Amino acid sequence: MKRILALTLCLTFLLTLVGCGKKKETLTIYTWAGMFPDEVIDAFEEETGIEVNYQNFDTDENMLMTLEASEGSGYDLVIADDYIIEQVISEGLAQELDTSKIANYKNINPTFQGQFYDPDDKYTVPYGAGIMQIAYNPDKVDLDIKGYADLFDESLEGRVGVVGNNRVVTGVILKMLGYSMNTESEKEIREAGKKLLELSPNINLIKDEYLNEDLLAGTVDVALVYQSQATLTAMENSNFKFVMPEEGLGFGIMGMFVPSKAENSDAAHQFINYILDGKTGASCFEWMGYCSTNSAADEYISDDFKSLLTLPEDLNTENAEIIQNIDQKALDVHESIWNAFVNACQ
Repeated sequence: MKRILALTLCLTFLLTLVGCGKKKETLTIYTWAGMFPDEVIDAFEEETGIEVNYQNFDTDENMLMTLEASEGSGYDLVIADDYIIEQVISEGLAQELDTSKIANYKNINPTFQGQFYDPDDKYTVPYGAGIMQIAYNPDKVDLDIKGYADLFDESLEGRVGVVGNNRVVTGVILKMLGYSMNTESEKEIREAGKKLLELSPNINLIKDEYLNEDLLAGTVDVALVYQSQATLTAMENSNFKFVMPEEGLGFGIMGMFVPSKAENSDAAHQFINYILDGKTGASCFEWMGYCSTNSAADEYISDDFKSLLTLPEDLNTENAEIIQNIDQKALDVHESIWNAFVNACQ
């Protein structure tokens, strides 16, 4: 009896050792720092038992170099910008998604699907959009601003700020004139340049970073800003007004994709499905300050930020565009008219 008991205890001990040595399931995410609230990651780990290994990169280009070097292995889920995802897919570094494993796939706002980098939506799920907006202080501006054309109003002389990105600023002028932001017609780009010069008397500041601080400080009363800058402004002063221009949107999309040789693509699909839940998505968009790409999340976004982070129902999204790569000749014209504009504003 003692021998049987001893054998039983020994077997139990060995099984315990085997159990303790079992590797815990891990999901390795590769993206920028701070893309999710801690409580979202914690809740996913608790709900699924999957441990999240969060690794971050500083630029899209460095992410691509890392994936190229590993030939699509080492990471289970990547979140990056639209233009670099196009290259990832073209190099065969992303695998097709199995949407049968993503029950919440239906929650994606179709406005942000079918884009140039993944026209058939085989590889990606959008995770937030950055939309160029016009922010202004209604206590100082009597004008009811509705679009890009209002920035030219004479009452705004010396009171306007714009981001320091030539493709963005020239792009919104092209959009105002009824052209594509990605036109390669030198004639159309030069026409936009001529129109842009008319804006120079109103420009006080051309600055790519922290333009929100200049709005709050009163250095400028109106500004063409990035989505994140608009959100930061609203967090500090809820009295500001924010406009998604009526002429059409210029925006960029962050997308989630599974690398071609991901070791745990099933966990990646679980995480994508989890993020596409309405309440979870709302938490993420409020955290990031980017526009919701998840229709189910819209109703859960707080009223304080709803107008900033969701698309208005009456907005003409058919005229929305992402800035893409264009040929060198067109880029040279953009550079030329931008330099002329900057010089005119000095």
